[in-house]
Amino acid sequence: MELSFLSISLVVALAVLRFSSFAHSQQPYIGRNTTVCSKTNDSSSPALGYTCNGLNRTCQAYLIYRSNPPYNSVPSIARLLASNPSQLSAINSVAPNATFPAKNMVIVPVNCSCSGRYYQVNATYSIRQGDNYYIIVNSTYEGLTTCRAIKSQNVIETVELYSQDLTIPIRCACPTKNQTDLGFKYLLSYVVAEGNYVATISNQFRASGTSVLRTLEANGLSEQFSTIRPFTTLLVPLRSPPLSNETKMPPPPQSPSPPASSSNSSLRNKWLFAIAGLLVGAACALAIGSGIIFCTSFHRKNVRHAATIVPKDSESEKPIVEGAEESHGLMQTIHGIAQSIKVYSFEELQLATGDFSPSCWIKGSVHRGEIDGCFVAIKKVSGDAIKEINLFKKINHFNIVRLAGICFNDGDWYFVYDFASHGPLSDWIYNPQSDVQIALDVATGLNYLHSFTHPPQIHKNITSDNVLLDCDFRAKITNLGMARSAEGDEGRFALTSHIIGTKGYMAPEYLENGLVSTALDVYAFGVLAMEMITGKEAELLTREESSNLYQALDVVVLEDSMTERLADLIDPSLGGRYPSNLAAFMIGTIRCCLKKNAADRPDMNEIVQHLSGFLASSINWESSNNVN
Repeated sequence: MELSFLSISLVVALAVLRFSSFAHSQQPYIGRNTTVCSKTNDSSSPALGYTCNGLNRTCQAYLIYRSNPPYNSVPSIARLLASNPSQLSAINSVAPNATFPAKNMVIVPVNCSCSGRYYQVNATYSIRQGDNYYIIVNSTYEGLTTCRAIKSQNVIETVELYSQDLTIPIRCACPTKNQTDLGFKYLLSYVVAEGNYVATISNQFRASGTSVLRTLEANGLSEQFSTIRPFTTLLVPLRSPPLSNETKMPPPPQSPSPPASSSNSSLRNKWLFAIAGLLVGAACALAIGSGIIFCTSFHRKNVRHAATIVPKDSESEKPIVEGAEESHGLMQTIHGIAQSIKVYSFEELQLATGDFSPSCWIKGSVHRGEIDGCFVAIKKVSGDAIKEINLFKKINHFNIVRLAGICFNDGDWYFVYDFASHGPLSDWIYNPQSDVQIALDVATGLNYLHSFTHPPQIHKNITSDNVLLDCDFRAKITNLGMARSAEGDEGRFALTSHIIGTKGYMAPEYLENGLVSTALDVYAFGVLAMEMITGKEAELLTREESSNLYQALDVVVLEDSMTERLADLIDPSLGGRYPSNLAAFMIGTIRCCLKKNAADRPDMNEIVQHLSGFLASSINWESSNNVN
């Protein structure tokens, strides 16, 4: 009797907790409603979209789309789903015009917002011959919209008789207060495929902070009622943006266990699971403790016998380094990166550079080399470079220079980079080439570091010397030696007493108080953009103003007649490159980046969006000028 009462109490308590959670985070799973196309009097059907019950009416959201020709490239998928192509290429770690293999899962970042009672992204679709609702919903959009939602948005009945463009409401949602309180900042609309289960989908995005329980809650599902169907969307709550490596196909799912046949067997199973869990936990604790003791003793043994551990180069049989600690670190590093970054011998680099001939010298400790018929840049890096190498292992982006290989010799590291034939941007300040595209490239690369690496990274040394230009004058960010991870999501502020950087590019809060955040890179980007628009280097501007560059630019920012103030700085040879309204737009963007209060500066995602529109406008202006 007591057990029965206890069981009832537990059920009631769980029901109250679950209902409380759903009241703040539940979006009803669409289920069979996706197949309903006829209009009904039900104005709150999940087929119409996810309800606007989130903390914000607009937010950053993500979709999963499986590439399907003709929608299998960055531009075509971005156009179909109303996404920013630069953001799409960045988060998937591919080039801006990349084509995906068929059925490849593509992460699509979108700006989700309330439209009436429902969250959605409004995309525009041009009807093609032979289209009908089934093809548009299930084939073209793969279940990211529904027949009823399209009809409601366009107030039409038959696609076959409709000759104009359709507005497609794409299913997305923003986190509720309950979800944000738990640390979930994003919702991913995942289109269910044949053989998918809630558990396999959640586990696929575990690196981004989701869990099976929270995914069930977000969709109004439970462990007992968790059936999902193909061509329906499942909301996956994420603590951080999804990663490109999470789109790889998971292993084949195991069939879910059938539910217990009675309440008694269910209770018995729970007790068994609890006991098993305790036993497994105890075993794990014992194993971990043993492992710690073993690792400690192993480390001490290595230190004690350091003089006898000298690894050899497999080819030359000569010692790689003299000290055992360096050897051990080198072995660990090379073992960890050998799969993704090639390891060169020093002899190979000597051969590539003519024994580091002065004729191959580029600048500083950088030489040009030729390996396998391709030019590379070889940079000597003194000191501990393991942190920088590990960062490069996580990075794969068109606007960040690629580390193609490494070498360790005589206490120094050598980095082998892809070669940027036009060199640093600082060499082109007086002769700008496609300024807007270069600025957009830099902004896109920084946005990738801030928003799409895990954890987020702050470059800390964005300068015209650390932006390289390839043969097409496309920008590549380089020199990540000073980069550091942001303190938590969104690049919250941290303190440092070690102030290092390049004069003129360092933000006021960093110089004055040692505050570190992604806003440092935003400020430095503003200085860089100022250099490009004025045609003058930061140090030259500093000398002209007889003060620190950031103080000089602060005067510009606070000046009421900002455009006139900047006119005094702009190189006359650059006049007429853009119409006054576009130049004013660029100046406005720079002004926002250079605000003294770091919290008032835009993030790089906003800057990318602004510059994307600015680039399109400037291209149109240049095209019309060429015609005239």
